[in-house]
Amino acid sequence: MSAPQVVVHRDKELMAKAAAARLITKIVDAQAARGSASVVLTGGRNGNGLLAALAEAPARDAVDWSRLDLWWGDERFLPDGDPERNYTQAREVLLDSVPLDPARVHPMAPSDGPYGRDADAAAEAYAAELAAAAGPEHYQSAAGAAGAPVPSFDVLLLGVGPDTHVASLFPELPAVHERERTVVGVHGAPKPPPTRISLTLPAIRAARQVWLLAAGEDKANAAAIALSGAGEVQAPAAGARGRSRTLWLLDEAAAAQLPRGLYPPASS
Repeated sequence: MSAPQVVVHRDKELMAKAAAARLITKIVDAQAARGSASVVLTGGRNGNGLLAALAEAPARDAVDWSRLDLWWGDERFLPDGDPERNYTQAREVLLDSVPLDPARVHPMAPSDGPYGRDADAAAEAYAAELAAAAGPEHYQSAAGAAGAPVPSFDVLLLGVGPDTHVASLFPELPAVHERERTVVGVHGAPKPPPTRISLTLPAIRAARQVWLLAAGEDKANAAAIALSGAGEVQAPAAGARGRSRTLWLLDEAAAAQLPRGLYPPASS
């Protein structure tokens, strides 16, 4: 796994715009190299802020949206169309305004979907969908997830919670201990709703690049803990690493408790 790199921007608006520009470049480069690109989206204020900035970016037309696979790192297990679902929010801020191939958009099942209110069954189905999309070259990328390959995502986006959670992997809860399954149902989450679906750390670590987004004073302590060598069970964000790059994208408020030596002066 790659060591974390930190980039600090002046404020959350600039962070979102810079991250959107960075993501456009990565998608275009991946499509040029391999014909398609694969991105894992995140929700929350920073994930949605990035998508909103992407929707407004003139360079968004450089992306061939029909050759982009979209996955989700986690989902609130709520009915289809619920405004709190990450998929619903992503559609509103970006997805409905770009010419995606519907077959390449992979939302997690809602609580009124084919698996009813069984979040564990919905998680198993998403793991199977990931495995079906993984070519032979992807199997080793999910090292530690026995028999459960996932695609080699080009970029996997994660928001960082004030408690250091990423996706729906919360400190000390069973999901953060998972080493074999790639997707799990999460029960009793400390923030509503309590029932969720989430990629596990082995699936996250299959990505070529993992980008962690944090903006605001309420994220400063989490960033400092996760980047100080904390264990992943106590600080799940510390265990979110990409195979080739792990990038922390912060604003100055979220970086306030970091040692200045962690990032170069030019990054702000």
